[in-house]
Amino acid sequence: MELLANRAIGIGENMSVWFVTGASRGLGAEITREALDRGHSVIATARDVSAVLKAHPQKPDGLLAVNADVTEPEQLTAAVEAGLAEFGRIDIVANNAGYGLVGAIEETSDKAARALFDVNVFGVLNTLRATLPTLRAQRSGHVLNIGSVGGFATAPAAGLYGASKFALEGISEALHGELAPLGVRVTIIEPGGFRTDFLNSSSIQVEPAAIVDYVAGAGPVREALAKNDGRQPGDPVKGAKAIVDVTEVAEPPLRLQLGADAVERVEAKLDLVRRELDQWRHVALSTAI
Repeated sequence: MELLANRAIGIGENMSVWFVTGASRGLGAEITREALDRGHSVIATARDVSAVLKAHPQKPDGLLAVNADVTEPEQLTAAVEAGLAEFGRIDIVANNAGYGLVGAIEETSDKAARALFDVNVFGVLNTLRATLPTLRAQRSGHVLNIGSVGGFATAPAAGLYGASKFALEGISEALHGELAPLGVRVTIIEPGGFRTDFLNSSSIQVEPAAIVDYVAGAGPVREALAKNDGRQPGDPVKGAKAIVDVTEVAEPPLRLQLGADAVERVEAKLDLVRRELDQWRHVALSTAI
């Protein structure tokens, strides 16, 4: 017990304890690395803990790697308990675990859609249920839900993935209002394309292009995604820095877009919504009493 207490005290007054899902690769690994480099401690979870250790071969101080599949609530509870035993608290929860799915809506099987939501949506809910009791008890903390610009403005062939991230947006908006009175902040991160492994087979599932009628609508996006692996404009190291930075400001935003492509897509949708609202305002208002 004395050793654990010393560890908790040794974190430092201005240091935080992070709980990161999907920490073995991609943006999750970079977030973990950036937080550790700044002197924070990280409870880094993944389905395979050896992959976390491989991503951080130097085994830096402050790293606690734990097996936890976000679709298994008991594993998340055990990871939280291990983290509290090691560090005494949890300050930042980064819901990063997730994967992509490519396919027109009608082409996407029910099995594929449900499996996607099990990780991208219900996995986040499982993680929140495991971690929020600690943040609520502390009356402090910050939840970072790693979404996507595709959760604000989606595209053909990415509709189910976008839907999972749209769901995360809705959860986060409500959570923001629920937790604010308790001193816990919420930020949705909306990255554009980053040069991680997100577009290769380890992070994205591609449904067969089975319906010829969708070649015109979904085909160009399928082709673009296949060609862009490793060519995305976003630098994951800079992205992780921006994510950790946002936890250190007094008034963090509800949404943070990352990348010029993300900003462009958000601005284009806002412009479209404004134009349609103005064009059809008379119809909308005509239904009022």
